Amino acid sequence: MTTTGRRALLTAGASAAAAALTGCASSGDPGPRKPDPATREAERVARAEAALRLRSVTASRTLLERYDAALAAHPALAPRLTPLRRSVAAHAAALGEGGTTVRPATAPPTPGTHASASASARPARPSAAAVAADPLAALKELAAAERTAADAHTAALVTAPPEYARLLASVAAAGAAHAYLLTEGARA
Repeated sequence: MTTTGRRALLTAGASAAAAALTGCASSGDPGPRKPDPATREAERVARAEAALRLRSVTASRTLLERYDAALAAHPALAPRLTPLRRSVAAHAAALGEGGTTVRPATAPPTPGTHASASASARPARPSAAAVAADPLAALKELAAAERTAADAHTAALVTAPPEYARLLASVAAAGAAHAYLLTEGARA
């Protein structure tokens, strides 16, 4: 065989192999497709709901940390605050169900323990605001935090899916009741 014949044979073989590979790739794998509008909308709704759940859980967790700080600063308030704190912990857990992963609720600090000891058992989080030295002022601050969380849950109702909106409404109502019990309810 001459050099020209070999080159022609190799060129023809390479061309045939390239054609076969191109045919396989285009017929078996259409490549990446853009999602249709319905799929894009479903993904947008899922992202929005996940963000809503995260904001709601964060508001409840922040409130829970305020209770922990108040209990650590004022152990004498434990009989009054512990039932409300348990309720807030249950709300935070319920708001996180079905799509949001959150850390488990921590137990309230026991009277006589140092706040940093209970904080070291939890993952690092932004520290809660300082608690007033006066117990009555601390209760008013906690009531304001309850109202803030309740307002956040109420504002989220507009964009929440129906079942989650019902839960948010219940948690917001409970927050308003807690705020009352922390301030006005004490006077009754």
